[in-house]
Amino acid sequence: MRFRLRFVIGTALVVGAIVYLITTAIRSTSEYYLTVNEVAARQTELVGQPLRVAGRVKPGTISWDPGTLTLNFGIVAIPDLNADPAVKTVSTADPASYTVTCAGEPKPDMFADSRDVIVEGKLDATGHIVATQVLTSCPSKYKPAQAK
Repeated sequence: MRFRLRFVIGTALVVGAIVYLITTAIRSTSEYYLTVNEVAARQTELVGQPLRVAGRVKPGTISWDPGTLTLNFGIVAIPDLNADPAVKTVSTADPASYTVTCAGEPKPDMFADSRDVIVEGKLDATGHIVATQVLTSCPSKYKPAQAK
């Protein structure tokens, strides 16, 4: 009887330790994957947390310094392609946008204005995203160059 009690207690301790290690590992490595509009809606609670933001590079905002490997640009929401073209959205608020700085990483090959990107990093209190990595997505269809 005494052996069985020790076995049950030992097994419970081992299982408890494994569950604890798994939950702490998941918490420390999990990142949010949000759109620009979702980040804007939850900005106060996301400050300082690791996250991934999907958006589109704002045209005319790219600044690249190859000497320091510093990339600065603006990111805006990706337009909804499934929206009804007959319905025009009217809003008094400016669309959500963020400035992004990524230092120490090479600029992605396909990085350009109006390109869809995923930014991994942290949001600071001023609404600036300090990125550790910038990923570009390939277009779903390649279109041949138009003859002039």
